[in-house]
Amino acid sequence: QVHLVESGGCLVQPGGSLRLSCSASGIIFYLYLMGWYRQAPGQQPELVATITSGNSTNYAESVKGRFTISRDNAKKTVYLQMNSLKPEDTAVYYCNADLRRLGVSPIWGQGTQVTVSS
Repeated sequence: QVHLVESGGCLVQPGGSLRLSCSASGIIFYLYLMGWYRQAPGQQPELVATITSGNSTNYAESVKGRFTISRDNAKKTVYLQMNSLKPEDTAVYYCNADLRRLGVSPIWGQGTQVTVSS
C-alpha cells in the first residue's frame, strides 16, 4: 500500500516554530520529488516547498527565509521546518510525492492542520 502520513501540525503562537514530518511507505522514496503544499480556508492550494532526489530545493516567496524543507531517504521521510510563523501561515499542510517524470501519478497525504494564533 502506498501511503504518505503527515504529522506535527498544531496550534502555535505567532513567531513560533513547528516541524512537520511526512513518512512514506510503499514507494521507492529516493526517486520522488517531494513537496509540501497548503490550503487555507476559502483559498486555492499553493505550493510551499519542494525538494528533489538530489536535495535541490524550491520555496514559495512567502516562506523563503522562514521555512526549510529537507528529506531523509533512509527513513523515507520529508520534513518542513517552519520558523517565524505568521497567522497567514494557517492552513492544512499536505505532503506530495511526485514522479510524473516517469509517468507515475502524484501521491498525496491526508493533511495536517497548522494554526498560527495568539
